Amino acid sequence: MEQEAAGLDQRSVRINKLKSLEEKGINAYPQIYRPSATSQSLQEQYAELQNDVQTTDVVKVAGRVKAIRNSGMFMDIYDTTGKVQIYTSKEDIAPELAQMLDMLDIGDIIGVEGTVRRTKRGELSVKSSKITMLAKSLLPLPEKFHGLTDTDTKYRQRYLDMITNTDTIKVLTARSKIITAVRQLLLDQGLLEVETPILQTIKGGATAKPFITHHNALDMDLFLRVAPELYLKRLIVGGMHGVFEIGRTFRNEGIDTRHNPEFTLMEVYRQYNDYTDMMTLFENIVEAAAMAANGTTKTVIDGKEIDLKGPYPRRTMADLVKEYTGIDFLTISSDEEARTAAESIGVHVEETADWGHVMAAVFEERCEEHLIQPIHVIDHPKSISPLTKEHRHDSRLVERFETFINTWEVSNAYSELSNPIDQRERFEEQVRARDAGDEEADMMDDDFVTALEYGMPPTGGLGVGIDRLVMVVTGMTSIRDIIAFPTMRKK
Repeated sequence: MEQEAAGLDQRSVRINKLKSLEEKGINAYPQIYRPSATSQSLQEQYAELQNDVQTTDVVKVAGRVKAIRNSGMFMDIYDTTGKVQIYTSKEDIAPELAQMLDMLDIGDIIGVEGTVRRTKRGELSVKSSKITMLAKSLLPLPEKFHGLTDTDTKYRQRYLDMITNTDTIKVLTARSKIITAVRQLLLDQGLLEVETPILQTIKGGATAKPFITHHNALDMDLFLRVAPELYLKRLIVGGMHGVFEIGRTFRNEGIDTRHNPEFTLMEVYRQYNDYTDMMTLFENIVEAAAMAANGTTKTVIDGKEIDLKGPYPRRTMADLVKEYTGIDFLTISSDEEARTAAESIGVHVEETADWGHVMAAVFEERCEEHLIQPIHVIDHPKSISPLTKEHRHDSRLVERFETFINTWEVSNAYSELSNPIDQRERFEEQVRARDAGDEEADMMDDDFVTALEYGMPPTGGLGVGIDRLVMVVTGMTSIRDIIAFPTMRKK
């Protein structure tokens, strides 16, 4: 409460300064100001300028005031590229410049016109001859040495986090670079970027609980998409060689360090590919993302160095379960025996869980924690993969992989199911599960099955959680740190 009161007192002081500016005919929120230089350009242009040298070069810089020293003789302002030190000589200062200095507070955004100099201590500076108020800050910034420490405020007021923590801007900038690099890689490979509906009449494309909304004009419920998959594959049926989409996706599920209700998903589909081609494609995507953001394929997460350069090992889910639990599910033939095996090592499963769901549960609880370096976990159970082509060597499995990095699932990919009869049967199994109470199960999509009946060529599909990919490349451990505005509980 004392801090809040202090903040309110400072606001009153700042409003009084704003009124003083207005009384002097100064617009504290002008329409435009055009800097001629940035922190970075100054550092580059004057890299060879010697200490204690004053130039006659006049520049205009702009930024937010973050430090004021010696009654305004020295100030640090920050633009998007870094810090600019402002020096104002008290010996020959003009009256209007002195008045403006008295009106300044930490947090104000100002423009400064002056000459370039380097101090005796080697600090590149701009000696001010004119200061222009560009935006008067009415609220104080968090205390300099501790910054913004309240995580709730950090995510609710991201702008304040960015002002006080330049690392946040670096992470969000890296996110942009990653998405740009991935997009360019796919475009260079001849894939088309497309858009598919976010509002969908049928929930499909992923095992997930949807958000439901209502369209008033049509008087019908719609689902916010849980995945763009079924629409993208319709485009493959229609004759597009390869397509991808990067867009927001919504799942009405829990929130934790790796999950946000709305997130960015990229899906890629390409004719005449299978899941092995998608493994190579994903490795190329990760390398491109890492190089764009970091200039290297090495990253550090929680103190662990991880090399993102491919190729990655390929291990079957059954092999990994056997390695970490001693249970060989490929020798188990019945659902009951599978459930018994899981319970024997303390993995609880539902009484109705089938062989495939049991193996997946054991893998999740006992294997994922060991997968630090990048690895493709291949050949998943058929019963948990309703949109995936049956494995060519084992009918209990499908040609699917998930890539794990730092124990996180970062990609999910298939040899896409193209047999319309098989697909209808898989949907029917999902409908039965949904009728039994599974809200995450898929619905019957008759139109998608109809599309398959016209024929879809062999196709490889890849889904990549962009947020997880950014976390991996930047070394961040919470999804909230790499989303500009994460979902928060209402205050």
